[in-house]
Amino acid sequence: MSKKTRKFKTEVQQLLDLVIHSLYSKKEIFLRELISNSSDAIDRLRFESLTDTALADAGREGRIRIACDKAARTLTVSDNGIGMSAEELDAHLGTIANSGTRNFLESLRAAKKAADMEFIGQFGVGFYASFMVADRVEVLTRRAGAQTAFRWASTGDGAYTVEESERAEHGSDVVLHLREGMDEYLDEWRIREIVKRYSDYIAYPIAMEVEREEGQDADRRKVRKDETLNAMKSIWKKSKSEVSDEEYKEFFHHVSHDFSDPLRWVHFAAEGTAEFRALVYIPSQAPFDLYFRETRHGLHLYVRNVLITEDCRELLPEYLRFVKGVVDSSDLPLNVSREMLQDDAIIRRIRKGLVARILSELQNMKDGAAEDYLKFHAAFG
Repeated sequence: MSKKTRKFKTEVQQLLDLVIHSLYSKKEIFLRELISNSSDAIDRLRFESLTDTALADAGREGRIRIACDKAARTLTVSDNGIGMSAEELDAHLGTIANSGTRNFLESLRAAKKAADMEFIGQFGVGFYASFMVADRVEVLTRRAGAQTAFRWASTGDGAYTVEESERAEHGSDVVLHLREGMDEYLDEWRIREIVKRYSDYIAYPIAMEVEREEGQDADRRKVRKDETLNAMKSIWKKSKSEVSDEEYKEFFHHVSHDFSDPLRWVHFAAEGTAEFRALVYIPSQAPFDLYFRETRHGLHLYVRNVLITEDCRELLPEYLRFVKGVVDSSDLPLNVSREMLQDDAIIRRIRKGLVARILSELQNMKDGAAEDYLKFHAAFG
């Protein structure tokens, strides 16, 4: 496959223009979005490996790596996840596949005028946040099970190129050629700070090579070695006493791509006829696509640490589709399908428990925090 140049879809170019020329207060979130994408890619590989025996070995040990090259002024985020084919590169990085695109872009334009709002990450466009700090972005990727890798590259000027390349294993490298004035994102302390703040709960190790001094006195020498930057413990598996309010809020930002703080959250473990853990949030504002037919539901379903779906409609009724969060069950089979979810007794019991806890939290808010409840009712009533 020779190098091919393609134009971005109109809505993507409009989005890039807004991202590049808008003054977002938190440019650092680009790294959170890239790490989240890497985590999702590893989750998808693990899920596909459950049914595809050819991928069984590939999905065992997920890892994410960050590399800084100060001489070349590049920052690279790599993973050994599912990777992408040439067609998937076009589909995922050349378009925004949703009929609500126009509404989303209008929301972004409105956000540009409101200094307290951040929309990067919504609508699955977190990758494009890279162009806030980079004047050129490359993606080297090889899909699991395939032999050919592909390189995608763009300067955000309306077009991108795709060509065949080489990569030793499946997964993706996202290489950011940083703009002038963005050198802070090449410093170890800055990368460590961002990962700790936004991605500490990511379930896979986020490693970076660092330089350290070892030895005593005259034998002291500088060595380079890998260090893991994140704690890797799923926040919903911790006890409530182990999680700070700030960590709860940051996980909401991660799972919902909503930068406003949630009104309330409910974190609990259920035992009995259906054992599961849940961390669910009541947002403070309605998403712009709440009334679109294709609106995704906000609950992610995990089974024994494997992400099954990010859009589990079976866990909540339609009228609670705005609730965001995670449910993790050990009672469901790992190869559970959408059809099984629709007719599974365990799912029905989980749903019953979730609805009861959410409605109870809303009642508590109404009785004890009238101001918050009025805010909720104005957004969702």
